[in-house]
Amino acid sequence: MPSTHHYHLEKLTDIHSKLLERDTVVDIFLPFQYKKSEKTYPLLLLNDGQDSEAIGLKAMLEKLTHNKDIEDVIVVAVHAGDRMQEYGVARKPDFKKRGARAKNYSRFIMTELIPYLEYQYALTKDPQQRAIAGFSLGGLSALDIAWHHGDYFKKVGAFSGSFWWRKRDSKSRFYSDQHDRIMHQQIRRGKYKPGLKFWFQTSLKDENSDRNKNGVIDSIDDTLDLIVELAKKGYRPFHDIHYLELKDGEHNLKTWAEAMPHFLKWAFETKKI
Repeated sequence: MPSTHHYHLEKLTDIHSKLLERDTVVDIFLPFQYKKSEKTYPLLLLNDGQDSEAIGLKAMLEKLTHNKDIEDVIVVAVHAGDRMQEYGVARKPDFKKRGARAKNYSRFIMTELIPYLEYQYALTKDPQQRAIAGFSLGGLSALDIAWHHGDYFKKVGAFSGSFWWRKRDSKSRFYSDQHDRIMHQQIRRGKYKPGLKFWFQTSLKDENSDRNKNGVIDSIDDTLDLIVELAKKGYRPFHDIHYLELKDGEHNLKTWAEAMPHFLKWAFETKKI
């Protein structure tokens, strides 16, 4: 592959977060000749950045840019800390008090990390060219951050998003999907965010759970129900909302690696001249 399509990886290990009360690790994927260029670049902020090597992200970016499928893009892959506490929905922990630090994580991204990135790197000023994404709980977190910061991120991707996140145990006789799924309720009660676009991926083998016994696994049910809530807000399926369902996919990195090129082409497709 021509060297002009190689990506350079910078690993930042000394970014201390006062909000998270720990040092953070961030991988920055930079296009070839980035330092010699005077232009600005689209941004992808990726949760669970520690998995970027396992999904072959660097080679993937190089192949897609070589084939002119996507624009050159800067990818900021944030390594997870305590996923069960820092990922989630900022406004409310789940019924087991998981996600109690999700608000701090969201604030870390928006008030600590992004200002640093904008100072250090040539990032675009165009919100339409800024995306955030994640896997599983990281996908839930990405959607939550984008929903509350739609002026900054205009695109969000959730791979097997944990949209089951709920405020009451599903085994409770008082549980209902309508009232207890936290992200669904947040979108239902929220306001339409102009220009925000959504990309969702699920797989037929994401899990076996089917709490409402309708023959559809919860991962797919929860995602499709979320799409319905977004459509009720005014977001248009196939235009503002893209959904990818993988027949043989599972809840794992191999599947998300398969889905990632689809997301990247959706988010950063090369502009046609």
